[in-house]
Amino acid sequence: MTRFNLNQKIGDIVAQEPRAMDIFKKYRIDFCCGGNRPLAEAIHEQQLDPDEILNRLEAIGSDQKSESRDFREMSNSELVDYIVRTHHHFLNQILPELSELTTKILRVHCRNHGDTLFKVHSLFHRLKTDLEQHLIKEEEILFPLMKGIEKNSEISSLVYRYIAETEEEHELAGKILKELRQITADYRPPADACATYRLTFQKLEELETDLFQHIHLENNILLKRPVA
Repeated sequence: MTRFNLNQKIGDIVAQEPRAMDIFKKYRIDFCCGGNRPLAEAIHEQQLDPDEILNRLEAIGSDQKSESRDFREMSNSELVDYIVRTHHHFLNQILPELSELTTKILRVHCRNHGDTLFKVHSLFHRLKTDLEQHLIKEEEILFPLMKGIEKNSEISSLVYRYIAETEEEHELAGKILKELRQITADYRPPADACATYRLTFQKLEELETDLFQHIHLENNILLKRPVA
């Protein structure tokens, strides 16, 4: 019996089987900001082999080493606390670290690799500013409202406003991440890159991976739940 089909939404597949993220990332299928699309649409758009994608999904679905945590079963409060404890904590650590690293390699390598590094520095710091404000808005406004819904449905109209803003901010972050990946040639450092240069690109890719997971949990699970 097959577990997945082409008519399923990409985000629903990842919510059902979190390890599908690895497959979608490999094939450049957007599962966070683009998670509301049917899988068939993304496959057609990128001219991929649908049988190949489905076979890979079924292979991980039959693997007994499945994700023990089902985020769909968490309450709003539990999921919000997980996102803050895991993903917000990660961002609060890596954003200042990457700020220093991108500035350092720009200063050292701008003569030979300025075309890339000036853009990386600019894009990253735009993303950093947006994310820092985004985290504050979530922690101080949206997330308390999401928790409050469990006790008081009268606040639902206000929640819809902040959900819409949050999804727009996720979309902007996703666009910057795509630009960073393109500019860095999939985070591949040049042959003459020093250890710090290589570390910076590694950290940028780690940031991308975590943000994809982070946005998926919000867009495809938390923010899709009925508000009233």
